[in-house]
Amino acid sequence: MSKPVCVVVGVGPGNGAAFARRFDRAGYAVALLARTTEFTAELADQLSDARAYACDVTDRAAVESAFADVKSDLGPVNVLLYNAGSGVWGTVEEVDYDAFEQAWRVNCFGALLCARQVIADMKAAEKGSIIFTGATASLRGGAKFTAFASAKAAQRNLAQSMARHLGPSGIHVALVVVDGVVDLPRTRQMLPDRSEDQFLAPDAIADTVYLVSTQDPSAWTHELDLRPYTEKW
Repeated sequence: MSKPVCVVVGVGPGNGAAFARRFDRAGYAVALLARTTEFTAELADQLSDARAYACDVTDRAAVESAFADVKSDLGPVNVLLYNAGSGVWGTVEEVDYDAFEQAWRVNCFGALLCARQVIADMKAAEKGSIIFTGATASLRGGAKFTAFASAKAAQRNLAQSMARHLGPSGIHVALVVVDGVVDLPRTRQMLPDRSEDQFLAPDAIADTVYLVSTQDPSAWTHELDLRPYTEKW
C-alpha cells in the first residue's frame, strides 16, 4: 500500500522544515516545495521518504508543473500545507506598489493556485486536508503592515470560503494563526533579550498542525491561534 502524501509549500528552516519532519514521522511521503532546492534537497536527504521541488508559487505554470511532478513521483496529495509567506514593512504612504502586489501573489494567489492542484483528487477520495499558515496580520493590520496584513487577511478569507465549499466533499480546510515570534537562530539573534518562553517552537506548531489534519469531520477546527503565554492578545 502506498504512503499518504503531504505537500509542504514554502519550506525553510523554521515551520516548513518542522512540518516536513512531523509528517515524515507519521509515515507520509513528503514533497518539499520552495523557490530553490538548496535547503530542501538537504532536508529531503534527512527524511525517510521526501523529495524537493523548485516552485515559484506566484507562477501558475510553475505550480502546475511542480504538482504534476509530485503526483507522478509520489501519488495524489492527501494533505496540503501552505506555508509560503512574504511581505515588506511600510505604511500605506511608504509601501511600494509592486511589493504590495507581490505580497498578495505569494500569500493569497499562490494559495489558490496550489489548492486547485489537489482538490480534484481529494474530492475523488472524499477526504483530504488543506491547512494554511496564518499570522497575527491575518487578524489585524498594524501601521507598517500594509502589504503583509492585506495579503494575510485575504488568505484568511480565501480559507473560509474554501472551507464552506469543500467541507461537504470531505475536505478539511483550516487556518493556523501563528501569533508571535518563531524560534529560529536569526530571530534569537535579532531579539537577544527575549527569554525562552517568549518564542514559538516550530516543532510544537507542527504537532498542532498534524493534529488538525487528523481531526474527525464531526469536530473540525477551521481556525485556531497559537502563541506563547507571554504574547499580548
